[in-house]
Amino acid sequence: MGRVDDVMNVAGHRLSTGEMEELLAAHPAVAECAVLGIADELRGQRPIGLVVLKDGQSIAEDALEQELVQVIRSQIGAVACFRQVLVVKRLPKTRSGKILRKTMRQLADGDQFTVPSTIDDPLILDEIRAGLERRGIGVAFEKNEAM
Repeated sequence: MGRVDDVMNVAGHRLSTGEMEELLAAHPAVAECAVLGIADELRGQRPIGLVVLKDGQSIAEDALEQELVQVIRSQIGAVACFRQVLVVKRLPKTRSGKILRKTMRQLADGDQFTVPSTIDDPLILDEIRAGLERRGIGVAFEKNEAM
């Protein structure tokens, strides 16, 4: 848990992504997860969760999102501003099994990034991009809310 990206700054509050991941992973439908601190114009950063469901689980994404948001709200508080969960088929990892959180954060923020040479399957990033775009999550994919 000694990651550089383990702390994010949400509206002046330093919050642990690792702690949020532990809470999300405790849900019976979640096999594995990652919490990212993505760019937010108002707060500096805000957390989003990416979760992989366990085999045989068929919970609706919006129902799971509500449950997980409530868990974070009750355990950490409303200050976490945790409101979005994206269900994905798999998370991008290196061949040694480390989740590429920085790359996913750069993808959501619309920053330039190079696909690490150690990635297990580069196509996973396209799956993540499609999910972020579908839900309008991240600066790179936000839908115009004025419409």
